[in-house]
Amino acid sequence: MASREVSTMIKQGFISDPTLSLSFSPSRTTLSSRPYSPSSSPPPPPPPPPPTESARSSHNNPTLFEMMSEEALRGSKTIEESRKKTQRRVAKFLTELKAYSFKNGGLGLSDVKLTVVSRDGYRVAMDVHRRVLSEKSRFFAEKLSQRREKGVSHTVEISECDDVEVYVETVVLMYCDDLKKRLIGENVTKVLALLKVSAAIMFDAGISSCLEYLEAVPWSEDEEEKVVSHLSQLELDGSMTEVLQRVSSEPSTSARSDGILLNLLSGVLQAKDDKARREMKTLFSRLLREDSFDDDNRFDVSKDTLYHLCHRCLSSLVLCLSEAMAIDGSRRDRGVLMAEIAREADNLQWIVDILIEKRMANDFVKLWADQRELAELHSKIPTMYRHGISRITAQLCIAIGRGNILVGKESRFSLLATWLEALYDDFGWMRSASKSVDKKLVEDGLSHTILTLSMRQQQAILLKWFDRFLNKGDDCPNIQRAFEVWWRRAFIRQYTDAEDSSQLQITVCSYPS
Repeated sequence: MASREVSTMIKQGFISDPTLSLSFSPSRTTLSSRPYSPSSSPPPPPPPPPPTESARSSHNNPTLFEMMSEEALRGSKTIEESRKKTQRRVAKFLTELKAYSFKNGGLGLSDVKLTVVSRDGYRVAMDVHRRVLSEKSRFFAEKLSQRREKGVSHTVEISECDDVEVYVETVVLMYCDDLKKRLIGENVTKVLALLKVSAAIMFDAGISSCLEYLEAVPWSEDEEEKVVSHLSQLELDGSMTEVLQRVSSEPSTSARSDGILLNLLSGVLQAKDDKARREMKTLFSRLLREDSFDDDNRFDVSKDTLYHLCHRCLSSLVLCLSEAMAIDGSRRDRGVLMAEIAREADNLQWIVDILIEKRMANDFVKLWADQRELAELHSKIPTMYRHGISRITAQLCIAIGRGNILVGKESRFSLLATWLEALYDDFGWMRSASKSVDKKLVEDGLSHTILTLSMRQQQAILLKWFDRFLNKGDDCPNIQRAFEVWWRRAFIRQYTDAEDSSQLQITVCSYPS
């Protein structure tokens, strides 16, 4: 065999050592020098000798050598059991091969003795027909065409096989009339192994049948990875396109991707069934979170898409609250309208969560701080219907307090100036009406946010809180920790700043502009 051909076979996994080649010489006697046995294999190792008296006496305290010996013995038993299972399956295939050969009586006597040898020396010999091998395999057709001596039986050996069982079964498939039917009931891993051998020997019917099987059967996630990996390694060109269409699509532009995601997310926000809406929100949140961990293959939702949905939710909230203010007996049912307010607030919370997760929420802080009309309408709606809106403010404070949102001081202060009173008013309802609201988390986030402001702004906010907390108690967030930090900064540490060098005055005042 030419060196180029040997290299090709090694690449395909057919042989791995140039010194152990595929032989087609009729005079070769390596196989004929021993009786032919379809399932011949190396003799099993001799049984271990019986334990000595000293070994029995030390059974309760085995030495390291004894433990290693026992482990080796268990390993050899496992290998032996695996070999026996392989031999039983190979014997089944050889019986099947004989049945196919008998069925196709026109083939005559076998004229090729094909031997397959594994890496560990396990050998299987088969009586096969050159006509079948040449017709079904382009590889065998090329090699056997070099030897056309009439009436001479060829000896062929394939060495260093990864899996002898799969090679034998592939040869059996060459004799089968209905390969597709023959593969029914096999698992994906087995068919991938058959495909690899079929590709190595250029068995076209086997390749197409394996691909048809893979295209038709469902895959688990693990099997999907194997299929894609194997097909990419085999490089079967266009013949595997049908299979891979299940996991790949035509290249699409980012605009098209955004359009798909916008439609999907809009569908979730507008869902009529609340249970289905909650389930799909959970699903999309998880899928988008998974995308964020894969920078190489990211298919992500764009910032423009998310902010488009934010503006849509804000417009719906303003409209719903405006209708609630003007409602009368002849118009829409108040309960239905209040349910819509709660749903739109919940929708906006979900989008804000995604923005925070994607680190895109900076602009939303400014957008939310500018919703003065919405804040004014909010104050005129019963608390039991509006508290979901204040949860958005809590979300932002928690994220700012954790350092997940980075915005300027004026934006942070503007956020609190617009929405802090509403958060105070709704805090009691938020705690009691929603199990997902963590009181301490909200209080810590609010405290940290306040403490990022200037001393003048801290003073204005915390002195108003002090007065409110003394009158409302648990219905007001407990931000004593922020109050303590501000107190120490103002009266104990006495840090000075050029901008805030004027003496602090302890007065109850409105928020400075």
